[in-house]
Amino acid sequence: MIKQIEVVLIPENLYDKTALCNAAANALKLNPSEINAVIPVRRSIDARRSSPVFKILCDVFVNENPAEGDKAIVYTPVNGNKKVIIIGFGPGGMFAALRSIELGIKPIVIERGKDVQTRRRDLKAIQQYHTVNPDSNYCFGEGGAGTYSDGKLYTRATKRGDTKKILNILVQHGSNPDILLDAHPHIGSNKLPKIVKAIRETVIKNGGEIHFESRLTDLIIKDNYVKGVVINNQTEVIADAVILATGHSARDIYYLLHKKNIKLEPKPFAMGVRIEHPQALINEIQYHTKHKHENLPAASYNVSCDVNGRGVYSFCMCPGGIIVPAATAPGEVVVNGMSLSKRDSPFANSGFVVKVEEKDWKKYESNYPFAGLMLQQEVEQLSFRLANNTQSAPAQRVTDFVNKKFSSTLPGTSYIPGVTSAALHEALPGFIVEGLRQALFTFDNKMKGYYSEEAVMLAVESRTSSPVRIPRDRETFMHVQIKGLFPCGEGAGYAGGIVSAAIDGENCANATSKFINA
Repeated sequence: MIKQIEVVLIPENLYDKTALCNAAANALKLNPSEINAVIPVRRSIDARRSSPVFKILCDVFVNENPAEGDKAIVYTPVNGNKKVIIIGFGPGGMFAALRSIELGIKPIVIERGKDVQTRRRDLKAIQQYHTVNPDSNYCFGEGGAGTYSDGKLYTRATKRGDTKKILNILVQHGSNPDILLDAHPHIGSNKLPKIVKAIRETVIKNGGEIHFESRLTDLIIKDNYVKGVVINNQTEVIADAVILATGHSARDIYYLLHKKNIKLEPKPFAMGVRIEHPQALINEIQYHTKHKHENLPAASYNVSCDVNGRGVYSFCMCPGGIIVPAATAPGEVVVNGMSLSKRDSPFANSGFVVKVEEKDWKKYESNYPFAGLMLQQEVEQLSFRLANNTQSAPAQRVTDFVNKKFSSTLPGTSYIPGVTSAALHEALPGFIVEGLRQALFTFDNKMKGYYSEEAVMLAVESRTSSPVRIPRDRETFMHVQIKGLFPCGEGAGYAGGIVSAAIDGENCANATSKFINA
């Protein structure tokens, strides 16, 4: 007999199998000897009480042994009779490639950036020398932006596809199996490169192709059917379909599509700053103590509110993390966050953003469909000028921002390129300033101490999602105008995060298979 129950463990007993078994026995009013196994299914932290505890959903096997777990997917090499071109090797492109192989279709991956190992040199260049390579950076390259964004795997897109399959594939390629249990799983930016490399090896081993430093420069279209692509302005690649999984920062792709009269549309996004606190402060706020147990992870948070009918919220929170430069072109400053697997940095950072709507980009409305993109770009370039034309980030103490004061000093920060004091309350668009200012007090009511002299804001957090959507048919996943073209993931406006992008990649591969085999 199998019973599924939830048990509560104090942090000290988290990894004590005897304590877990005894808790299950007590809940079921059984003798522990009657229980053959207790298999955790889901694990979360309940920090609402004075002392945090772990809630563990378990399958309890009473006088019965558990069956084998999920088996790894066995990929069979493809013969290449049917081919799909996949533009981009971020989460959407990676999982589109793996699913294509499952379906017997050869994926030909075109990635503008470099492989994950070589890419590190360009990350070092932007961190230490303020040099941005527009084709290899924190957004572009093998694994996409997800490789260096902590590997947060929480998603609400559970109805769009099989999230468990996505997590199992990551475990199959080297991730810690704990991601199958944790309510808010993450991998860590130090572990992700090996997993991304392992996925690449699976694709190549089974007949797929991956071409790095290969930028899409044209689409080959005949009679509204896409027939192939042009790479680096010189090489034609022909296939049966194209999956466009370029990520939310490939602005040149939007302009290429527009130039070819392929329909695009603007979409709302969000923009603001990255806010950073001492991690010890966030731990104290969330866990109600200055001395957390070693089994408790660095505390995280998720807060939101409405300011004058406009959403303001935390985004991509990185406990025990660092802030990184995410610019994709010279002349702009963009910040993002990441964490290593241990999340042991003394800082906690999060996006702190305000929803941007159509009314906010009115001055650019003649530039349809790029009005929102142009506003995004304007603020990024402003941040660069505020940082004295470097990759240091314009920054301001939270208290000074609210009180409209220039910060004469700034607290320590995790941002390696450094910070430059700037009057963000004057420089950022007014609707963002007002939204952030009011939200700070609301968030402080929810998390006493959030509004703090120790907290600092760095600008600009602008790449929360794409300001442009590539419209597609809901049923076929195909572009509404061009047959054989499948917009995919964050860059197309249909995902937000690693898992949702991965699911969309699988869905697009399924749709591609139907199209090719029709």
